[in-house]
Amino acid sequence: MKKLTHIDEKGRPKMVDVGSKPLTERMAVAMGSVYMKKETFKLIKAGKLSKGDVLNVAKLAGIMAAKKTSEIIPLCHPLNITSVSIDFKLDEKKSRIDIESRVKITGQTGVEMEALTAISAAALTIYDMCKAVDKGMVISDIMLMEKRGGKSGIFKRK
Repeated sequence: MKKLTHIDEKGRPKMVDVGSKPLTERMAVAMGSVYMKKETFKLIKAGKLSKGDVLNVAKLAGIMAAKKTSEIIPLCHPLNITSVSIDFKLDEKKSRIDIESRVKITGQTGVEMEALTAISAAALTIYDMCKAVDKGMVISDIMLMEKRGGKSGIFKRK
C-alpha cells in the first residue's frame, strides 16, 4: 500500500523534501463547472452584470490563485510557475460554465494543486460576481484531468 508523503513516521505533518529531485517539465490540467439559472447564464454571456466582465475577472483570479497556492494550501511548495491558462466553455443548454486550467513548470514537484486551486478561485469568482442575481449557483466536479512529469509519470482521467 502507498504511504502518505506529507505524514512522518509519528503521524505528524511534514513538508516533502524535493531538494534531491531533478528539474523536469511538469504540467497539470484541472476542470470544474458552475451551474446557474438560465437568466444568470444569459447575463454573463451578454456581459450585462453590474460588477463587470465576469469571465475575464474569473480568469485573472484563477491565474493569481495558481501563483499563490503555497500560501493557502498547507505543505505546498512555493513554485516558479512558467505558464497558467484558464479557459471557459459555455454550455447554454445546461446553464453551465465549464472551466479548464493548465499549469506548467520546470521544477522538482508537480503543479496539480496549482491547477485545482486555479479552478476553485475562478469558480468562486464567478459565484461572487453573480450572487446578487443567483445565490443558488452550484460549483461542482472540480478534478484533476491530467498530469505529466516527475517520477509518477502520466495520469490521464478517462
